[in-house]
Amino acid sequence: MFSNDAMTQSDKRMINVIFALSAAVILFATVQNEIPTGIIGAIGVMAVVGYILNVAGDKTPIVNQFFGGGAIVIIFGSSYIFHSGIIPHETADTITTFVKGGGFLSFFIASLVTGSILGMDTNVLKKAALKYIPVILGGVACAFLFTGLVGSVLGHGFFDSVMLISLPIMGGGMGAGAVPLVEIMSGNTGMSAEMLLSKMVPALAIGNAIAIVMAGLLDKLGKFYPSLTGNGKLMRGSEQQQDTQQQEQPTSINVLGVGALLAITMFFVGTMLSNIISMHTYALMIIFVAVVKVTGFMPRELEKAAHAWYKFVVDNLTPALLVGIGVAYTDLNQIIASLNLVYFLLVFATVLGAIIGAGIVGRLMGFHPIEAAITAGLCMANMGGTGDVAVLAASKRMELMPFAQISSRIGGAFMLILATLIIELLK
Repeated sequence: MFSNDAMTQSDKRMINVIFALSAAVILFATVQNEIPTGIIGAIGVMAVVGYILNVAGDKTPIVNQFFGGGAIVIIFGSSYIFHSGIIPHETADTITTFVKGGGFLSFFIASLVTGSILGMDTNVLKKAALKYIPVILGGVACAFLFTGLVGSVLGHGFFDSVMLISLPIMGGGMGAGAVPLVEIMSGNTGMSAEMLLSKMVPALAIGNAIAIVMAGLLDKLGKFYPSLTGNGKLMRGSEQQQDTQQQEQPTSINVLGVGALLAITMFFVGTMLSNIISMHTYALMIIFVAVVKVTGFMPRELEKAAHAWYKFVVDNLTPALLVGIGVAYTDLNQIIASLNLVYFLLVFATVLGAIIGAGIVGRLMGFHPIEAAITAGLCMANMGGTGDVAVLAASKRMELMPFAQISSRIGGAFMLILATLIIELLK
């Protein structure tokens, strides 16, 4: 949480003491159901719980080496803590309202998308954008193939396995994926919306959980086989192009303020464009920021400010947001209730196929296989924006957020079009 190489040991000890006292006060108020409402109550609890679980996960053997460390423990640990009766349910309600209705997730993603795109090398961005869609398609094709074959072997059927398991998992989450898929399919397949949702929703939850775990394993694979990864750089060769932001002097408070304002402005632009163009706000924001970057319209100093704000948000707010994901979006009971062997194998086949297909095609397109598998594979197989944050946190590659969002939004929209075409062909 407090990462500053210039701090002395005395400064660090003082910060640890202050954090311990603050955590004691906040946790005591939480247990006593006395937290303030709104952002101040939610962010206080989320920051403290996120930091504690993050440290626990990063220090737990096996978990820290193979399963994403703190990110995994924060998401599933906070889901259990806040939904098991240990913490008053009013606190969970406050956090859920803040993350969903309060727009904390949108604020976080806007900061990451704006700062990471404006901080990229322009030539790398141009090359990656042209080659990225085929990598998504490779992941989707392998996901469908693997799931269909496993379904055929297990007696679930090739077509049903693809349409009811693989397609919703690869469809961009719940609101942008499963719900419109149900609307498309319920009127054309003879299955009720309730029946379709009962099959799709658990698949999404389990697929999201598997994607997060696999992200941690891919990070570990990259450490064993360095040739497969760019350590957060998507395109091969781009790791030699050091971004000038990383060589900047210490960032001032004013610069962070400008960066935050730019991120918020870009989200406003995406929101206004979505009223004109029938696309998701995130997708339009990505396109707009990318155009601004490629055209060189944004002054370099403002690009640096946006990138500095992105770094600040990642370093300080990620554990808090992961608590929000665990509380507001992760239902452990639903995941456990759906865990029969056949269902698990079908979901696992989808996620594994997405990884392998995206990794292979990514390699052919000039990308690092692990980064391609994470962004075009796992970020298609998770639950949209929340899943993107969780997957990138588990793989320690938050700088890939723009490509993760392309997968979730543009790739997810493609899944809806594909579902419509398949249904029309089978009429």
